[in-house]
Amino acid sequence: MYNPKSNDADEFICHSEVLASLEYADKNKNNIKLVDEILKKARLKKGLSHREAAVLLDCNIPEKVEEIYALAREIKNDYYGNRIVLFAPLYLSNYCVNGCVYCPYHYVNKNIPRIKLTQEQIRRETEALQDLGHKRIAIEAGEDPVNNPIEYILESIKTIYSVKHKNGSIRRVNVNIAATTVENYKKLHEAGIGTYILFQETYNKESYERLHPTGPKHNYKYHTEAMDRAMQAGIDDVSLGVLFGLELYRYEFSALLMHSEHLEAAYGVGPHAISVPRIKKADDIDPSTFDNGIDDEIFAKIVACIRIAVPYTGMIISTRETAECRKKLLTLGVSQISGGSKTSVGGYFNPAPEDENSAQFDVSDRRPLDDVIKWLIELGYLPSFCTSCYREGRTGERFMEICKKQQIHNFCHPNAIMTLKEYLEDYASVGTKALGEKLLLKEVETIKDESIRAKVKENLEKIHSGERDFKF
Repeated sequence: MYNPKSNDADEFICHSEVLASLEYADKNKNNIKLVDEILKKARLKKGLSHREAAVLLDCNIPEKVEEIYALAREIKNDYYGNRIVLFAPLYLSNYCVNGCVYCPYHYVNKNIPRIKLTQEQIRRETEALQDLGHKRIAIEAGEDPVNNPIEYILESIKTIYSVKHKNGSIRRVNVNIAATTVENYKKLHEAGIGTYILFQETYNKESYERLHPTGPKHNYKYHTEAMDRAMQAGIDDVSLGVLFGLELYRYEFSALLMHSEHLEAAYGVGPHAISVPRIKKADDIDPSTFDNGIDDEIFAKIVACIRIAVPYTGMIISTRETAECRKKLLTLGVSQISGGSKTSVGGYFNPAPEDENSAQFDVSDRRPLDDVIKWLIELGYLPSFCTSCYREGRTGERFMEICKKQQIHNFCHPNAIMTLKEYLEDYASVGTKALGEKLLLKEVETIKDESIRAKVKENLEKIHSGERDFKF
């Protein structure tokens, strides 16, 4: 039986409820009266249930689809403004004992070189990321209790935070590692991680077990209940995601929203972010062998409907997607993107030749970070390297309370301005810096509070003179 407050994965991601929701959506997708009622509720900007959102996703009435897109743009602007947060993944090790059929790290793949970074190599990778201008990273590692134990992850986090290189520092380390125990999540929390990230891959239990035939990841319930254990351990910023293309997108969409509803119902805190990756080509992985790929049009509609259904959540699009695709999704709900990413182990300090590549997947947007920053500015966005909410304790319920009141601008906007100024002073090319300085002049004047505006101007002068790391 469906129960969003339950800690049992078979109850909060209830298969029969997903199927019933999909049937309801299909039956009502052209019910204009109901669609209008759902859109009216959505305009309150408090979110929708998974069933209501499923109706919008299925709706194919052209004028209503345009209303959905327009509302997604409005909600994105009201909650996140024109700020886009930048981050990069850092792969520590690709040793893995799982048999996931969609990932080249699966243990039977003998073609891919297996690499595990030493702490000294992690220092070099961190310095290389700092030389690009990054302040926020997501560490990644395969599941291998011998090569990648929790002690290795904890030591690596400590190393990353310790590296101060020129004017650079990594101020927030998010962690994307396999599902683990409450005890280990407590250790990660004590290590000062930002967000704990874990993609479900697919919420369809039958498909999940088939796609994960061997290894500890085969255990559907243990994996799906990971966020509950993380919350119980004190990690109140968690990030959900599915890998679109493995299962029917309508199923994944509804189940993903049910997972979000479960976190709200059980812990009072929904997902800090939602990622929507699509399966991509990799070393021995051909996406065409999977039958459930989605085109750009459906992908955009999924993003828009998630933004409407979960207005407070951050939304992430990585360099898996092309620049053109990311440009469209930025308008519909995305608030965080990666830039200058390497998905290979050790890829920043010493990129490997293509035939020796340890990448987890092919990157579509290969532009350097500076090009991405310039592109964002030209599109009218404010690139942000802000990590202040995490470091000031505005996480979990406290962050959600501020965000749901659409008051996060009061912190994030001035912090974004100051972190962009740091980037322009320390890392930007001449062209990017010129565009960025013009943007800063404009953005500072949009700060409504006179005292905050004056303080930001003062701090910008201090940053120009060599001081760093101001925050509200």
